[in-house]
Amino acid sequence: MTTPRTEHLVLTGVLTAEQAAATVAGILAVQREDGAIPWFRGHHLDPWDHTEAAMALDAAGEHEAAERAYDWLARHQNDDGSWFAAYQDGDFDAVTDRGRETNFVAYIAVGVWHHYLSTGDDTFLDRLWPTVHAAIEYVLRLQQPGGQIGWRRDDDGTPTADALLTGSSSIHQALRCALAVAEQREEPQPDWELAAGALGHAIRRHPERFLDKDRYSMDWYYPVLGGALTGAEAKSRIESDWDRFVVPGLGVRCVAPNPWVTGGESAELALALWAMGESDRALEILQAIQHLRDAESGLYWTGFVFEDEAIWPRELTTWTAGSLLLAVAALGGHEATCAVFGGEQLPSGLEADCCA
Repeated sequence: MTTPRTEHLVLTGVLTAEQAAATVAGILAVQREDGAIPWFRGHHLDPWDHTEAAMALDAAGEHEAAERAYDWLARHQNDDGSWFAAYQDGDFDAVTDRGRETNFVAYIAVGVWHHYLSTGDDTFLDRLWPTVHAAIEYVLRLQQPGGQIGWRRDDDGTPTADALLTGSSSIHQALRCALAVAEQREEPQPDWELAAGALGHAIRRHPERFLDKDRYSMDWYYPVLGGALTGAEAKSRIESDWDRFVVPGLGVRCVAPNPWVTGGESAELALALWAMGESDRALEILQAIQHLRDAESGLYWTGFVFEDEAIWPRELTTWTAGSLLLAVAALGGHEATCAVFGGEQLPSGLEADCCA
């Protein structure tokens, strides 16, 4: 195994070089030989968190391991372009949730573009293009007239028209990355441009088109993290609920008003803050969640119930570690991570007159 390259993952009060290397090694230790990255050994894999962990590996220079993760997705893609929501570790032919969630399916575009920017590997991009194309086409078949994306198709094929703000915001980022892949390959996708524009408009201007999940912190920051809200609009949204979700010195609540902070949501908020140009506050959030670090494995506990002073659940998840590494990589100036989450270089899509 190669030594991870972690210089840009060193961040004061968050990770030393040795700690960064240990966290990367912790993810690699969970990854299976075929490339699959479950939450932890013995648990399940879902396509979104698998991709997040693969992106963290690329941010650490572990490109071969990341490529194996994307090849796993290519091999397991369903005929309709989707993936199932959950695969059991140890027997990935055993599907534990046969629903097909649109934000899970779309996220491969973010990972593939991030890997390409990390490596410059045109052969990889060519090989994964059919996988990305099929995934995006699957997702857009669930786009509603108002621009929002239905969040799931059941195993019997029944589509769900209801849209989730968090999921649609993640898909917004994925569509922009998919457009970047298409542009790099000189294969224009005008329908994707219109879809991204309509989706961004719905996120910015029509909250009524999404299910009300206001008590979840992800619905608060994801429109910023997914790139739909920028500038003054982004700052206004983050300020509006800062005190509701952020627990000083501990991290970010998953659900308000529950006394439970989670590492994944905290790291994602830090990424959103970095994208807004607020690196100091992003650093404070990342420093605050170091109480979740497990020194032995280098991984991070999912969450902490602060009223009981208890780690809960008792699980060290690859995606929590992955989200933290990506946030640190953005603050450390890793070009691919900055491009994917900063969004300034990503196509923005086209808003049509029908999107009023």
